[in-house]
Amino acid sequence: MSNRVIDDTTLSELERYYDTVPREGGARAEDFGPLTLFVQEGAGWPYYARPALGGPDATAADVRRVVARQRELGVPEALEWVAETTPSLRAAVEGAGLHVHAHPLMVLDPDAVRTPAHPEVRLLGADDPLLAAAVAVPSLAFAAPGTAVGAAGPAELAAALADPAADAGRERVAGMIASGRTALAAAVRDGVVLCAGQYNPVGEVAEVVGVGTLPSARRQGLALGVTAALVATARERGARTVFLSAGDEDVARMYGRIGFRRVATALIAEPQDG
Repeated sequence: MSNRVIDDTTLSELERYYDTVPREGGARAEDFGPLTLFVQEGAGWPYYARPALGGPDATAADVRRVVARQRELGVPEALEWVAETTPSLRAAVEGAGLHVHAHPLMVLDPDAVRTPAHPEVRLLGADDPLLAAAVAVPSLAFAAPGTAVGAAGPAELAAALADPAADAGRERVAGMIASGRTALAAAVRDGVVLCAGQYNPVGEVAEVVGVGTLPSARRQGLALGVTAALVATARERGARTVFLSAGDEDVARMYGRIGFRRVATALIAEPQDG
C-alpha cells in the first residue's frame, strides 16, 4: 500500500470490527473461552464462531465444543478468522476435522484514485421497488462461483423472486438500510438488477460484502462498478478503512484495479462436506 504499512494496529482494527458486527446485527454471543459463537436471534444472517478478542489459543477440543453447539442449534457449522492474527487456529480446526478455505483479505489504499461512477449503478433506498431483486442477485451469483459467464440470468432471478423468502430478505435489508447499518448499490439495466452488493459500517470501518453478478451478465465490469459506488459512499459517509474478502485470486486481481491491496488472509472452516 502506498506510503502506508499495514501493521498489527490495522489487523486489530479489523478484529474489533468482526467482533462488533454480529452484536449490532442481532446476534447473541456465547462464550467458549478462546472462541466466541455468534448466534442470530430472529431473522438475519446466520453468523459464525471466531476467536475471542484477547483470548488464549484454541485447541481442537475447543473447536469441537463449538461445532457441537452449532449442530445442536441447527446453525451453520463454521468458524472465521484472520490467519495472520490467529495463526495457531488453523491446526486446531483441522485437528477437529474441519476443512479450511482461504480468501484474500484486502484493504482499500487510502491514496487510491476514485473510480468514475458506472452509468448503470445506483444506490437503492429502503423502499426501492428493485430492492428484493438486488438482495436476491448475489445468492444466484454465489451458487455459481467464479468469474466466468454462466447460465443463470433474468429468468432465474424472476423465479427466485417468486419464493416467499425473497420478501423476507427484502424486509431485513430494508430495515438495515433505514437504520444506517448497511448501504446497497445495484447495477440496473432495462429495469433488471444484474449486480448488487452492500457495505456494512462500524464507526470508521466499513466492509464491502455480498457483491455478486448474475452469471449471464459477468465480464461487463458491473461488480467493479458496484464496488466503486459502495467505496465512494462509504468514504463520503466517514469511513477511514474500507475492506473486503475476495472469493479467490482472480477476484482479488479485479478488486486491485480499483485500489484494494491484499493485507492478510481470511480463513473459513467448515465440515468437509460444507
